[in-house]
Amino acid sequence: MKALILAGGMGKRLRPLTDNKPKPMIPISNKPILEWQIMWLKSHNIREVVLCTGYMSENITEYFGDGEKLGVSIEYSKEEEPLGTGGALMQSEPFLKEHYNFIVMNGDIMSNIDPNSLISNLTDGLIGTIAVVALRSPFGEIEIKEEGLISRFTEKPILNDHWINAGIYCFSNKIFNYLSSVGSLESDVFPLLAQENKLSAIKQNNVKWRSIDSHKDIEEAQKEFVTE
Repeated sequence: MKALILAGGMGKRLRPLTDNKPKPMIPISNKPILEWQIMWLKSHNIREVVLCTGYMSENITEYFGDGEKLGVSIEYSKEEEPLGTGGALMQSEPFLKEHYNFIVMNGDIMSNIDPNSLISNLTDGLIGTIAVVALRSPFGEIEIKEEGLISRFTEKPILNDHWINAGIYCFSNKIFNYLSSVGSLESDVFPLLAQENKLSAIKQNNVKWRSIDSHKDIEEAQKEFVTE
């Protein structure tokens, strides 16, 4: 099994941290997000990784090299200009087309989701499976009695009846038939696959998952993902 990580993001909302490094190289508990991801993949016996780089790509290639120091094999697909998540995957076709299926993930998330749950559910007729996690409310939730008194206050609860894209996928190599040189997986490809009933969601319960989109996310991730 091979995995591709979409690591070309600039991370404008995380400036000034991303003034001298791409977003996936932001350290969490003294390790770049990408290193966490690669070691997570390795822990699930996925040791062949393609990194789709773009913004400040040399920062990534100089740090990871061919992956030998981490006990994995790393190849690179560099965007000379932003192609979108779908375009970046399309550009990486030469690294993946010989594989029947493969893992794809965004380069700005951290999780302990088991990718094997996606792989095993990619049955015939499907082009892809998506890991989904319950939505964490960005606000505290207040329950109010009829008379107006507050009965309970829950700080940023998990909303188990609302599911969001976790940014971790398993695709059949047939996905390349749906891609263009520039475009978005989320906006252009997934709606079409859903319409054709070729995309399934794998609900992930009781897992760690966080998208690193703000300075607050970094602080929270530092607490959740601690170097042992």
